[in-house]
Amino acid sequence: MGRPKKNPIHLSDANVKYLKGIIKKKDTNQTTANRCRILLALDENHPPAMTYTQCVDAYAVSRATIATLVKSFSEGGIEAALARKRSINSDQARRKVDGHTEARIIEIACGPAPEGHSRWTIRLLEDEMKIVLDEPISREAIRRTLKKAKLDLTKMTIGVSRT
Repeated sequence: MGRPKKNPIHLSDANVKYLKGIIKKKDTNQTTANRCRILLALDENHPPAMTYTQCVDAYAVSRATIATLVKSFSEGGIEAALARKRSINSDQARRKVDGHTEARIIEIACGPAPEGHSRWTIRLLEDEMKIVLDEPISREAIRRTLKKAKLDLTKMTIGVSRT
């Protein structure tokens, strides 16, 4: 016989109905639906209850994911277990170049080149953007913006838009 479970899951009939309702909704994302299925599978009040290893095989998630889900359920209930926690360091939080900034970069790149230069370079654009905006933007962010807009600084000989 194995060790007793640290955080056993005991769901009421209302909780089981709630989780099954979430799974049936068409707009439920896959992560939330999988979390609901795992909680239902691990429920000891409604046998047969699966083990962590069986859940790993059945739902293609890691053992750590199941352990984290069970821990969040035991500490905060169903809502805490189903909530998706987004890191503040995610890509959307770190993004410095929004639509307004992209338009400004393209506007400057399509304008006349600075005095003493035949065309804009990414480094020149970086220096110019430090002056125009409050916070600096990296060369890589400027390069990606220009690539996304299909602007090639080497083909622009007079420093104005091709069209």
